[in-house]
Amino acid sequence: MSLVDVLLVGGSLALSAQSAYAAGLMLYAWEDAERYVRGRAPERFLPPRQTFTVLLPARHEEAVIGDTIRRVVGLNYPAELVQVLVVVEAGDGGTIAAVEAALADLRRDGIDRVRLLTFADPPINKPHGLNVGLRAATGDVVTIFDAEDEPHPDILNVVNTVVTAEGAPLVQCGVQLMNYADRWFSALNVLEYFFWFKSRMHYHAGVGMVPLGGNTVFVRRDLLEAAGGWDERCLTEDADLGIRLSVAGVPTRVIYEDAYVTREETPPTVGQFVKQRTRWNQGFLQVLLKGDWRGLPTWSQRLLALYTMAFPVAQAIMLLYVPLSLWMMLFAKMPVAVAMLSSLPLYMLLVQFCISLVGLYEFTAVHHLRPSLLSPVRLTLTYLPYQWLLAFAALRAVWRQARGENSWEKTAHVGAHRQPALRPVALSDAPGATGRG
Repeated sequence: MSLVDVLLVGGSLALSAQSAYAAGLMLYAWEDAERYVRGRAPERFLPPRQTFTVLLPARHEEAVIGDTIRRVVGLNYPAELVQVLVVVEAGDGGTIAAVEAALADLRRDGIDRVRLLTFADPPINKPHGLNVGLRAATGDVVTIFDAEDEPHPDILNVVNTVVTAEGAPLVQCGVQLMNYADRWFSALNVLEYFFWFKSRMHYHAGVGMVPLGGNTVFVRRDLLEAAGGWDERCLTEDADLGIRLSVAGVPTRVIYEDAYVTREETPPTVGQFVKQRTRWNQGFLQVLLKGDWRGLPTWSQRLLALYTMAFPVAQAIMLLYVPLSLWMMLFAKMPVAVAMLSSLPLYMLLVQFCISLVGLYEFTAVHHLRPSLLSPVRLTLTYLPYQWLLAFAALRAVWRQARGENSWEKTAHVGAHRQPALRPVALSDAPGATGRG
């Protein structure tokens, strides 16, 4: 075997191992019935005991923030136990006007428990806004909802029950993109969230290394204050906080049930998707380079952190490797064994595609949506282009990080998940939701 053959085989085996591991994470929550049941929401709610501070950071969100404020105020939990803080950069006149209009409507209805906080000093980003809100927070438990979020009305009852019954200091609940049929990439973007929160997040919690999601995270306020809040220099302040709390030995309780997910939307354009994924990938690289993960107590935790945070580099390499390997398999002369081994990543990609196809039908079933007859065809045609799009965003993140570009590329929101066809199902109609109250 030549050096080129060795490199090709080595790269193929590495990619195949990574793909097999990723497929295992997609199925983790389905492997063990006890594990699956433990991740579900409580069957009965305990009386309200915990006090909550809800942080709503918003920037250029005038199209959606008003509706989100009304949804948060309407959560099924005693009003006197919930503090709502909307945090906006002082120069964002459009969002401030939309918030003030929503607050005026609420006051006319006799509701006066939502505060608008503004800040003008840099950096102008989400973690800075969260820290501003944390300084004004009074609740026992602090949570974050993004400006476009549609939380389930009983989500505070779910968390109150878990925190009260188990003493859980940190709870991560599910988040789900909904508008799976809007763009060519939407279904696969939706499925990423579906498998991440329904399965993979449980694996991270079991290992004790949890890169938290950006919202629907519930943290004891004293823990947040002891941790110094969120890192304002990091593009994935959620993952960074999760790593630091994991290093401190704080366990994460993951709750996922389809009926209780916080509903969100996919980015409206390819360009917005690439910017969003670039920001996430670059944020993971920042967390990797910070090195806090090296303080995790076990090798398994550190290896999982290294794998997770360095994954953007692997994706970027894949974008360069796959076309080269395809060309060599088709046109270059090589031993039969080398050619066979070189095709392994494609077979593993096929396995992941089949899992995704099954996931699409499960997602639409549990959310009472009806997939088109062409949905499998669309998923087939877009699967590889979507992987290339992910890899391009990862390569872009590596390039930005290498050049020291750390600006916050914001994702636009239009409220696509709030279309009538995507409204939440009634709790009594939700699978496995009977008997709660």
